Amino acid sequence: MRNISFCDFFLNRSLMKNNYYILGVTLVATLGGLLFGYDTAVISGAVESLRIYFIEPLGLPVGQASALEGFLVSSALIGCILGATFAGWLSQRYGRKPTLVMAAVLFLLSAIGAAWPEMFFGMPGSGDHTFMYHFVAYRVLGGIGVGLASMVSPMYIAEMAPADRRGNLVAWNQFAIIFGMLVVYFVNYSIALQGDAEWLHTTGWRWMFASGIIPASLFLFLLLFVPETPRYLVMRGRTERALGILGRMMSAEAAGRELDDIKASFSEKAPSMRPYFQFMGTWLLLFLAGYGLLSLLGNTSALEIALLLSFCVALLFPIRSFGVLIIFVGVMLSAFQQFVGINVVLYYAPEIFKTMGAATDAALLQQIIVGAVNLSFTVLAIFTVDRFGRRPLMIIGALIMAAAMLILGTTFYAHEVGLGSLICMLVYTAGFAMSWGPVCWVLLAEIFPNSVRSTVMSIAVAAQWIANFLVSWSFPMLDKSEYLTEHFNHGMAYWIYGLMGILAALFIWRFIPETKGKTLEEMERYWR
Repeated sequence: MRNISFCDFFLNRSLMKNNYYILGVTLVATLGGLLFGYDTAVISGAVESLRIYFIEPLGLPVGQASALEGFLVSSALIGCILGATFAGWLSQRYGRKPTLVMAAVLFLLSAIGAAWPEMFFGMPGSGDHTFMYHFVAYRVLGGIGVGLASMVSPMYIAEMAPADRRGNLVAWNQFAIIFGMLVVYFVNYSIALQGDAEWLHTTGWRWMFASGIIPASLFLFLLLFVPETPRYLVMRGRTERALGILGRMMSAEAAGRELDDIKASFSEKAPSMRPYFQFMGTWLLLFLAGYGLLSLLGNTSALEIALLLSFCVALLFPIRSFGVLIIFVGVMLSAFQQFVGINVVLYYAPEIFKTMGAATDAALLQQIIVGAVNLSFTVLAIFTVDRFGRRPLMIIGALIMAAAMLILGTTFYAHEVGLGSLICMLVYTAGFAMSWGPVCWVLLAEIFPNSVRSTVMSIAVAAQWIANFLVSWSFPMLDKSEYLTEHFNHGMAYWIYGLMGILAALFIWRFIPETKGKTLEEMERYWR
């Protein structure tokens, strides 16, 4: 009995050591998700300041000023689209870890440059509104980092995690995204309290962006201590190194079996990347041609129209190679996550609360409450997704969001904004956090066939960022349109997002199979 207890003791210690190692590399990878949330949400506390500092001195008409404001806020999303699109190729060519290192460097440069857009031209604070496009360039640079991390961080976790824990650990990446958003809400609120409104609109907003230097530096430093994924190492023929990493995550026997399974997965002929590169090349050429033509014609929305149309046309190449259904499901699953309006809440929450009558400080504080609700219900989703399944959570969450947005729009229309409107936003946020926030990423990671997962996921994530960009860009025009404001008092945008919630529920019910308890091989039969 003593011998058995002695062996069990050391076995348990070994398992604990393995678990700590897995947890450690997962936490480092989730810092990519944290910076994803931090960088995309930091803009929310600075929207008014950026409008006053960069846009109002231009003296533009209301319509043009609103469009420019939408572009300024959503400019980082252009980089996100680029980063997500190239993330699959970069991680395949150079590795998962180097791609994450690249993302961390871009995060760091963006944080410095956005706070100091007149860099190389003068000291911090010495510039004026003429440096607006320098600011945009640095935000695009950070967006590329976000796009890279948004795809590679969950993929890194999935390839490092044991099969029986993969879903749970991947879902924690969404928790990190929301945690990063919540942290930056506190940071923005704290910075806003350091001075008056004039200080905030001239200097304070710079400190909001500069605060990103700390998490970006931490991410870059910790990446030095994590390994490359075993799957990538096997793909490059470095099996001994892969076995060593697997041995740190599981027993020697299990590591050997896992290595054999990984090697077997690469024994089959790899699918051609030609459709992916055809898609990328066509998209780029059509975008440049469309943008140039529309700009010459004087179209003020040339960028947005060219981006959307060129993407849709370029999809013909992967559709012909992988099938209509798989591309449709990937693109729409990602697009609906944004069309329900979540990033309007995340980016513009302070402005929405000001519309409800809140002062700047109170609006930022209410945004923190929204972030806390988001974080809490994300944890709920993590612990329920494997119990209740993906489909029920996604459908219920979509219907909750739809109801909350429809009621919120009605409170604006009826001029009854107040506590009820705030409750609607909190209910909406909870509905998203328990469903479409984390579960969408879980589905994207497991629903596609092994042979085309990286390619289709790259396209799907790119579609998600395009949808994010379109929603973020269009909201100021919907919310501040004189006609819509006169007839619907800011309610129209929320009614549109409510309708999208209903359509999202119908999409899940009709096209998305339940993946709970199914192997990846079983999921491949869905596409045959």
